[in-house]
Amino acid sequence: MLRKIMMLLALGALLAPIAHADTAAAPMTVDDILAKHYEACGGLAKMKAVNTMRVTGTITLGPGMEAPFTMERKRPGMRRMEFSLQGMTGIQAFDGSKTWSVMPFMGKKDPEVGTDEDNKNAQDDADFDGALVDYKTKGHTIELMGKEPVEGADAYKLKVTKKNGNIEYDYLDAETFLLVKTEGKVKRRGTEMEGETTFSDYKEVDGLMQPFSMESGAKEMPQKQKLTFTKIELNVPLDDARFAVPAGATGGSAPAAAVADSSKAAGDAATTAAADSTKKDSKGKSTKSSSSKKKG
Repeated sequence: MLRKIMMLLALGALLAPIAHADTAAAPMTVDDILAKHYEACGGLAKMKAVNTMRVTGTITLGPGMEAPFTMERKRPGMRRMEFSLQGMTGIQAFDGSKTWSVMPFMGKKDPEVGTDEDNKNAQDDADFDGALVDYKTKGHTIELMGKEPVEGADAYKLKVTKKNGNIEYDYLDAETFLLVKTEGKVKRRGTEMEGETTFSDYKEVDGLMQPFSMESGAKEMPQKQKLTFTKIELNVPLDDARFAVPAGATGGSAPAAAVADSSKAAGDAATTAAADSTKKDSKGKSTKSSSSKKKG
């Protein structure tokens, strides 16, 4: 009898690891990972409550060459960036439909409308919340491709296939669940390029975690363009007119007069509504910046 009891105990000890494995937590799904990502960022409700953003900082244009910049964004997909160099100010903007720029460093002191290729690239990058938020509603699909190291730390690799067929890869830190890297392809002057952007130095701004450092460039190339943020402001008043194509802008695929007239009309029509909406959304809290426990 004692011998049988000892045999049963031994068998139980052998089977214990198997039973433990059966009751172990199931592997995380894409939606599980994204839920933790939203929570780490500050919550979906707070993320969707942001309607405008202004970022100030410096951008590295080359060895020993830095320029101060201001970047502004507004829902649903407007964007404007100004940077100063050699006493001149450059502008790159997107009104949600067309890109335009002023580049005095290149002898282009008057606003010029971008090409169809520029517009397409800007449109693909215009999503205010990013592809990971409401991805199903937007018609995207996301696959978990496993884990890969980013800057020495494991990260979940997510393959995002957008509704238009474009593919990007987003990497979420396996510990903090914050975005640490993105990869994707873009066409420049007819040539397809594979680029990557890394995000680090996360700090809290009005209850949301924001990266204060970004590095972008061609994949696997040592030379990167670095952006260092000194201040991030959320829900600041931004008039639609700041993003609209200026009257008289030349270039692009449409006649200059048509571009100028259509953009001016759109900007004028949106001014009043934009002012009202930004006033309602500008009740931001005081900025609180606290370093995250690790990079990314």
